[in-house]
Amino acid sequence: MKNQKKIFLVLLLICVVAVGIFLYTEGWFDANPEPTTTPVPNPITSGIKVHYIDVGQGDSIFIELPDSRCMLIDAGEKEYGPTVVGYINKLGYSSIDILVITHPHTDHMGGMQHVIESLVIKKVYMPNATNSTKAFENMVKAIQEEGCPVVVAKAGVNILKETNLLIDILAPNSTDYESLNDYSAVVKLTYGQHRFLFMGDAETTSEKEITADVSCDFIKVGHHGSTTSSGSSFVKATGAKYAIIQVGTGNDYGHPKEKIVERWENAGATILRTDLDGNIVISTDGTNFHISTSKGDVTVDNTQDVGQTTNKWILNTGSKKIHCSDCSSVEKIDPSNYAESTDSIAELINQGYTTCGTCKPAD
Repeated sequence: MKNQKKIFLVLLLICVVAVGIFLYTEGWFDANPEPTTTPVPNPITSGIKVHYIDVGQGDSIFIELPDSRCMLIDAGEKEYGPTVVGYINKLGYSSIDILVITHPHTDHMGGMQHVIESLVIKKVYMPNATNSTKAFENMVKAIQEEGCPVVVAKAGVNILKETNLLIDILAPNSTDYESLNDYSAVVKLTYGQHRFLFMGDAETTSEKEITADVSCDFIKVGHHGSTTSSGSSFVKATGAKYAIIQVGTGNDYGHPKEKIVERWENAGATILRTDLDGNIVISTDGTNFHISTSKGDVTVDNTQDVGQTTNKWILNTGSKKIHCSDCSSVEKIDPSNYAESTDSIAELINQGYTTCGTCKPAD
């Protein structure tokens, strides 16, 4: 009996060793395991979060505002409607306080019907522009059936004005455009020191018409990085530190165009792209900010001069005009009347100056 027990124990030991050798050779045990990478926690625990949702070749931006409020700008093509709603639901929201439909192209409003039918919409902002597509008709029908209040999106409309938070519409500035893209509602959001600009598909025609201050820290680049948008003077005027491009992988349009990417980079902006980075989330408490993507966190320097842009104005002390440094009128100023200043526009106006009607300088 004792011999049988010994034989059993020996056989059991042999089996254990054999299994161990098998598991080791199959890679179950790593003699030199890779170190575990711990994600950097998001240090921003209050304020706002701007989510650039990856909806392929289209736009959708969800913004978490203070006091549990939220805002949605566009919803991608029809097939991305459930994606957008699912994303919003996972964040704990079942209603939208502010819904902005930038313009009636399906890559921006195709998913809106599903959004409007799935969530409680408190107010809609959309430009006075139409399209004959079925997607547009279905969206309008959904708005009517749900009884959503609608405000025409145009330059000068204020969406929200509170201490530390301002949301304005900067464009469209006209009522008749050749391209539907130029009807795009351009939205600027300011929270504390940080400014966000959302361009929709606004092209250079609309960019040149904007008279409001376009300076920003984060810009959603117009028209997916097409050459029809992001004019040189406009890019320079924004002073953006981060340029976010919402674009589909391997899209048929070749977006974003290399020329436009280089234009933003040469202007000092860091490029982020949904085709390469997936969902992009920028959080800010009004002072510091944090950027994360589906691929990981983006290293940022909160000591950099984000939100604190200083402009240098060219002054004609004779005509008392304020000019941008690249204004065509600057070279015509008599040397005896030439001066430079870093004072704000408001301060210069108090000194008796007026802004140039050509370059339209703005802080």
